[in-house]
Amino acid sequence: MAGEFSVKPQSDNWNKTNWQKSAQRRGRLYQGIFLMCLVTGLLGLNVFRLAQLQLVQGNYHRLRAENNRLRLMPVSASRGNIFDREGKILAGNRTSHSIYLWPNEQTPQGWQKTAKFLSPILKIPSADILKTLEKVGYNSALPVKISQDIKPATFIPLVEQGENLQGVELRSELIRLYPNNSLASHVLGYIGEASLKQLKANPQYPMGMIIGQMAMERFANSQLEGIWGNRVIEVNAKGEEIQELGVNNSTPGESVKLTLDLDLQQTAEKTLADRVGAVVALNVNTGEILAMTSFPKFDPNIFTRRITSKEWSHLQGQDQPFLNRAVQGYPAGSTFKIVTSVAGMESGTFSPNSILSTSSALNIGGVVFHEHGAGYGAIGFRDALAYSSNTFFYQVGVKSGAEAMAKWGKELGIGGSINLKLLGLDDANHGQIPTPEMKKKVYNEDWYIGDTVTMSIGQGLVLVTPLELAVMVSTVANGGLRVQPHLLASQTNTPQTKPIKTAIHPETLDIIREGLIEVVKKGTGKSLNDGSIPLSGGKTGTVEIPGHPDNSMYVGFAPAERPEIAIAVIVEGGGFGAVSAAPIAHEVFKTYFQKKGFSGKKK
Repeated sequence: MAGEFSVKPQSDNWNKTNWQKSAQRRGRLYQGIFLMCLVTGLLGLNVFRLAQLQLVQGNYHRLRAENNRLRLMPVSASRGNIFDREGKILAGNRTSHSIYLWPNEQTPQGWQKTAKFLSPILKIPSADILKTLEKVGYNSALPVKISQDIKPATFIPLVEQGENLQGVELRSELIRLYPNNSLASHVLGYIGEASLKQLKANPQYPMGMIIGQMAMERFANSQLEGIWGNRVIEVNAKGEEIQELGVNNSTPGESVKLTLDLDLQQTAEKTLADRVGAVVALNVNTGEILAMTSFPKFDPNIFTRRITSKEWSHLQGQDQPFLNRAVQGYPAGSTFKIVTSVAGMESGTFSPNSILSTSSALNIGGVVFHEHGAGYGAIGFRDALAYSSNTFFYQVGVKSGAEAMAKWGKELGIGGSINLKLLGLDDANHGQIPTPEMKKKVYNEDWYIGDTVTMSIGQGLVLVTPLELAVMVSTVANGGLRVQPHLLASQTNTPQTKPIKTAIHPETLDIIREGLIEVVKKGTGKSLNDGSIPLSGGKTGTVEIPGHPDNSMYVGFAPAERPEIAIAVIVEGGGFGAVSAAPIAHEVFKTYFQKKGFSGKKK
């Protein structure tokens, strides 16, 4: 028994030991298998990734490596020049230096350090630099401009630090130059980088493309912009250029000639000076705009660089320097008496020889309407225009009616008969000549006899633009042809600018033209009859603006025989037309005729 009990424990211990050893062997086997699987899996992943990179994505990565070695550098096209009618430069180009950044050459963190370095040198907040990079994306392979027209004192330290400024490029390029600064700014407009919206609309544009943003720069942009080229260059790891591998040359833009006469434009701006208003001069036979100025104005050169917040605030201020007053509506005042004259005779109510009694006042519909004097007795259209008799034109307007004045005003060029699309000017407007129907529709008010009375002398709801006034007086001067004003010389004498024959009878035009000449001979415009220019015809206007000083207006043409040029002038708050507006027209006439060799002497 005792032996049996001693053997059993030994057998149990042996079995237990063998089981433990067997378990250990199995554990090591499992560990080995796991490690082999792990190593095999890791090796397999590497092999798979290697195969993916080399076989599946090989072309892609070879292309990326090539792109890191090669750069496509945009080459800007020289923008076409803008000339006046005689070939004098109005807008050209000059060489400058700009700073470009290559976003994908640094990490966002790296650009933060670079932006802090560039900020005091370029005088641009580092946040603005980073915002520009973020807009295009840090992975963008295309350069983005952050500063232009930088001075030598600025780019010298950038050149010195070139090796430490990866992705920062100093580039020479042409920028726009307006040698006469603010002269004709509302006609020329300005340029600027294409916005994202403009880039999407024109996929052929490279980043940084410069295009026209206003007036002629925008209107003729397709001719002026040219076609940008590019250079393919090889760079090293620091982004430094090693060699040029190819070049696709840019194509310069075409030059554009305007109808403006630089000398007349300078005279108009000099004489208008810093008074709010506008001046327009036209060729009475072709519609060519010889001068067009508006004040306040702006200097388009500021748009060739970074605009300061102060400059932008000024441009958006209440003075509205962007507003082209030559194509904005103003009350017409007595210049509208030309329209009333045409309406009176063409409606059949009056004849060219009609005589009406004038007095110091007229009672019409129970309301007293005053003359600007004691009255001129019995007069006809010639003297009524010469003396600008209110009571004469009250009678003509009331008997002819508002509809007749509206009809013949449009025939003369007011209120929508000018094709403004030919001009290419921003925010150009037509004037308005009211009718009872229009007043009811627009203002929801009834028409009264007083509306017709005030309308007859260009007050009330009548609005005309200086450009329309120039067309109106041209129509009278040239014998009844309504010209289509335009600014591109290439449009002159084309079907789209062909003058339109109006339905106004020659007898009507003759009597009005004679009346306008009498204005200069003995009426409110006699200051222009001093012998320094040929005899001309014209009409002054003094426009009452409730709560403000009167506006000063003048329209005229010259010479009296065979007219060539027509002028319209508005001076806001200028008072009497003979005092402020007429002298401006006189100086423009003088420049025009001096250029043609007229050597008149003062009386």
